[in-house]
Amino acid sequence: MSGQDVPDRSEVPAGWDCPRGGRRGRGGGGGGRGRMFDNGDLRLIIMSLLSDRPRHGYEIIKALEERVGGGYSPSPGVVYPTLTLLEELGQASVMEERAGRKLYTLTPDGHAALAASQPVVEAILARLEIGAASRSGPPPQMVRAMENLAAAVRLRLQARAANETQIRAMAAAIDAAARAVEDL
Repeated sequence: MSGQDVPDRSEVPAGWDCPRGGRRGRGGGGGGRGRMFDNGDLRLIIMSLLSDRPRHGYEIIKALEERVGGGYSPSPGVVYPTLTLLEELGQASVMEERAGRKLYTLTPDGHAALAASQPVVEAILARLEIGAASRSGPPPQMVRAMENLAAAVRLRLQARAANETQIRAMAAAIDAAARAVEDL
């Protein structure tokens, strides 16, 4: 966008932070559960996260997932365009780091816009806390760890045939992990 094309700071182009791009649970897309974020909400929550400290896009995705209690994980296709919008609006700046990773920081204009929207941000955060508290099931970190183990075993067995000794060793490692969890 050129300087003339920058929208008013309160405007958010349609689709820039559409929650439909994120995954909800295992089924994706939401399946009629309603929107996680209204128009502009995701932008404000990202700004709130950046006000705490500079972050990479991946860190923002993980922080959002944790804040919502694992019930929503925004896709990079939702978060990065929102970060680009914040940069174009002058509300965030980007610093290139090693390996091309980008570190996003809230600018003074971003802090001012966030402060002006503080009641809205507080309402969004309260709604997210209520939603996270109402979810049942294992915490997202546990689901991720269990799925990681299953994927590792599946990939190992698909990559190359395991002999009887290797199969016993893998089973023993899994059994040992189960006992360690039981002992916690």
